[in-house]
Amino acid sequence: MTDAPPPSTDAVEPGASRTAESPSGAVRSESAHPRTRGTRPSEPGAPDSDALEAEALAHIRALIRIDSVNTGEASTIGDGETRAARYVQEQLDEVGYDTVLVEPRPGRASVIARLAGSDPDAGALVAHAHLDVVPVDASDWTYPPFGAEIHDGILYGRGAVDMKDFAGMLLAIARAFRRDGVVPRRDLIFAFFADEEAGGVWGARWLVENRPELFAGATEAISEVGGFSIPLPGDRRAYLVATAEKGVTTAILTARGRAAHGSRPTADNAVVRLARAVAAVGEHRFPVESTATLERFLDVYTRAGGDVDDLGFAASLIDAGSRNTASPTVLVAGGKANVIPASASATLDVRVVPGQAEAVREQLAAVVGDDIEVTWARDIPAIEAPADGRLVGVLQDAVTAEDPDGTVVPYLLPASTDNKHLARLGIRGYGFVPLRVPADFDVFGQFHAADERVPIDALAFGTRVTARILREA
Repeated sequence: MTDAPPPSTDAVEPGASRTAESPSGAVRSESAHPRTRGTRPSEPGAPDSDALEAEALAHIRALIRIDSVNTGEASTIGDGETRAARYVQEQLDEVGYDTVLVEPRPGRASVIARLAGSDPDAGALVAHAHLDVVPVDASDWTYPPFGAEIHDGILYGRGAVDMKDFAGMLLAIARAFRRDGVVPRRDLIFAFFADEEAGGVWGARWLVENRPELFAGATEAISEVGGFSIPLPGDRRAYLVATAEKGVTTAILTARGRAAHGSRPTADNAVVRLARAVAAVGEHRFPVESTATLERFLDVYTRAGGDVDDLGFAASLIDAGSRNTASPTVLVAGGKANVIPASASATLDVRVVPGQAEAVREQLAAVVGDDIEVTWARDIPAIEAPADGRLVGVLQDAVTAEDPDGTVVPYLLPASTDNKHLARLGIRGYGFVPLRVPADFDVFGQFHAADERVPIDALAFGTRVTARILREA
């Protein structure tokens, strides 16, 4: 999951040849519509679940041990993403996939593979995970962040939930399907992306802009952030699925005044005026906005017995998705202690509910007042997929098979994922990495946190559920 703005940069366009060569020298043959070679007929049943769970855990731990930190700065990023991508590629090649490795910049590789389905008329499903992780301060961790150690049934490591857990699950499932001759209903496009944590510039965004044929025929996608359980009354669970993501934009507030010597206070001090505006933004609570996703959440969650006034640790997540938000993040003013500057500015991280792009600008202007100049930079639109479509029903059936009382509940993610990039190709994105966790375990709170961790049995549950979803989607 990313909250960072994509840096401004120019991509390196690969050659038009049907053989792709990465800057690191590896050459991979490919076709415009890669599929597996010689897929065997479908066999009844599913892959052995114990073996599948063990393999998924092994891949998850192996990926965590690859330090693929994405700092967002080219000068401080190594080749961890490419090393992780090569690991994935080798594992897929081993069972007969035609893989496509794309490395638009050295060290920033993604891998794509495709498995043909039984229904050629069904739109393909993109099952994707990102291979990069956010930075760590090892001194804040109880166990080594890249050690993938297991203690008391808990796996610790950067990427344990964001999101090498799903990458390992997908890798194990892709291998099992290929080995066992499992033919899913629809084509599956397994995608392992670089650079999600810094906006997907060299990952999903680059591929959508430069290699859209790799996603030919895809209509839906499944990835982060959702699928984890939250408690319902009576020892039951709701499993959140992100059917929408808020839009992202940046507002810059500028106050102007008269420059003066610091020893002679003025009535039109730009810093003071800006401070008042920033404080007003911090104190303001935007109204709840009705969306199809919010209405569906309220309907499904309350019918399942949930109390919307008692959401526990999920309350802040649901609340942030129900209204526009603006968070002051950067302040710039002056350069000398004895000079009152002529201007001062603040940058706001603004998250926008679907359909509220124009309204939020009017609302923010009213909050800061007429004496503050508001300019806007970048605009990543919100996305919203059907909250009652067939795929959501498949998610519910897959959860029910493992947790008969579990209820899949749509919600609006207040952050961004690579689903936003795929949406530019008309691909509807869903966030669902299934994890059945104890009632007091806050999965969302693990994202970007020290001691990032996940229960081993939650990973086993997720592997079983995801395998069923990909077979039947």
